[in-house]
Amino acid sequence: MSGTGDAVEFFFDKQWSDGLPVVPPTEERLAAMLAATGRDPDESIGLVPPLMAPATVRAIAVHAVMAGCKPDYLPVVIGAMECLLEERFNLLLLQATTSAGAPFILVNGPYANEIGLHGGIGCFGPGFRANATIGRALRLMMMNLGGGIPGITALSGFGGPWRYTYCVAENEAESPWPSYASARGFGPADNVVTAIPLEGPVLVWDDASEQPERLVVAIADMMSAIGGGNIYRQADMAVVLSPQHADIFARAGLSRDAVHRLLVERAGRRLGEIRRGGIWRGASGAARWPFKIALDNDEAFFPRSAIPATCTSSSPAGPGRRAAW
Repeated sequence: MSGTGDAVEFFFDKQWSDGLPVVPPTEERLAAMLAATGRDPDESIGLVPPLMAPATVRAIAVHAVMAGCKPDYLPVVIGAMECLLEERFNLLLLQATTSAGAPFILVNGPYANEIGLHGGIGCFGPGFRANATIGRALRLMMMNLGGGIPGITALSGFGGPWRYTYCVAENEAESPWPSYASARGFGPADNVVTAIPLEGPVLVWDDASEQPERLVVAIADMMSAIGGGNIYRQADMAVVLSPQHADIFARAGLSRDAVHRLLVERAGRRLGEIRRGGIWRGASGAARWPFKIALDNDEAFFPRSAIPATCTSSSPAGPGRRAAW
């Protein structure tokens, strides 16, 4: 076996891999990666829970090499890691959850195009190096610096392929609306990284609807599935629309905020439906809901979220956001 082959096996033996081969972080590769940022290699971005090892710029660069990143990707990886370590994001909860949550990384701005971060057809993979390796670098750090080891501290019953990598760019060129970043107060020239704790994508299949009133039915139904956790508690959720579906709303004169409000209003279930199964816990569970509902009325509508349309999140874990470079 060659030296490179030995190095690859070494990382498997040390359990420093996510289960896939890693790129050995040689001094030469590490130097090239660090050259892509002007930040001090010894600067600490923060401590990664639950192990609380420091995420220094050098440690981030090491894991970016291991994940297969190009040096140009490093600013995005650093920005995303800063998001994950914001108190609001609550990475500790995500590391130890019994669900299958993972950091969903959304990148806005011209730099995403420069490095080939994809937001078009097939953006959730496979096939796009920037998408795959930026998200993978974060997972490797969550495991190696944070100790998020499956079955030990990471207690997700099944995990999921989105836990390897979960990173896309917004398809700003085909969107009928201003970007998500601009809706949060950033300018079109800003390069912005947003991290949101999410479970895996659920496909809404609708190639028949041509009017918003019809299209919103399937989306709202998926948002409030009885088998999902979102119907029972406040949790972050991202609705990712194709350009074709976004255009249906836009042609009807609906802005992004208007669609948001519409989905918040429509996504939910009648109490009688919720009682039939899932993680319904009766009055004891209802006591934790952030709104009051008549528990003796099976026709009472239970919204999947009490989050107003003007907010991003008010859940125990929430988005982190950085205009990073």
